[in-house]
Amino acid sequence: MNSRAKSNTESTEIHCGDCQQLIKAGVVPPGSVNLIVTSPPYADQRKANYGGVHPDSYVRWFLPKAEALFECLADDGSFVLNIKEKAVSGERHTYVLELIMELRRSGWLWVEEYCWHKKNCYPGKWPNRFRDSWERLLHFTKSRKFKMRQDSVMVPMGDWRLNRLQNLSATDRVRDPSRHRNGFGKKVEKWVGREKAYPTNVLHLATECGFKGHPATFPKALPEWFIRLFTDEGDTVLDPFAGSGTTLVAAHDLKRHGIGIEISPEYCDLIKDRITP
Repeated sequence: MNSRAKSNTESTEIHCGDCQQLIKAGVVPPGSVNLIVTSPPYADQRKANYGGVHPDSYVRWFLPKAEALFECLADDGSFVLNIKEKAVSGERHTYVLELIMELRRSGWLWVEEYCWHKKNCYPGKWPNRFRDSWERLLHFTKSRKFKMRQDSVMVPMGDWRLNRLQNLSATDRVRDPSRHRNGFGKKVEKWVGREKAYPTNVLHLATECGFKGHPATFPKALPEWFIRLFTDEGDTVLDPFAGSGTTLVAAHDLKRHGIGIEISPEYCDLIKDRITP
């Protein structure tokens, strides 16, 4: 089942089926996608919805899908994968680390890892660990030169600058090398007059609290941040595990062309309801 929900600015495509099969069939043309943002089912999670994939089989299950994603991504595009390890028999399983290594062997460049700090993580107690309050956001590309609009995600400098930058010392006006001679240094004067700074690679975002018809919905601000960072208006954003369609909603609102692939017909209908005016 394929459909295209029209908006006032861009169109959103919703394709129901397996992402690997649909991409290979030409639903998403080669090199046509500027950004892939997705959160596939984690190992042994969402069994009632997607059947579940055992941690030992996860890499083997995901690699053919990653091959299809590689083909449809533009040369200067980015692939952001939201994923998290799980504990098995009292220790963290290594399937995420194994997946990173296999993706690199198959041609992907692992250029960065962002951390999603979940500010309102669910409370709990376990005998040998504390509750999870973060998830990985792995950034892969096909090329070392990729589109990145850093100015689009700048953050306020903060009130610290008001007093610190009023009376600059002599060393503040030159590049002050680190005393450890490690090559690092700073020039405080360059921050004078600036209202914003570049962010860190840690995103402090609350989880989605409202029920969106899907058991694993991430907040809209999460894909929105990466869409701003790695695309321009009119670019194409793909979520091959679309779920409730949050990535597509974010792309729609930011005037990008969204493509969502979701294997569940129920969730495909949910996405259409969320996006169609």
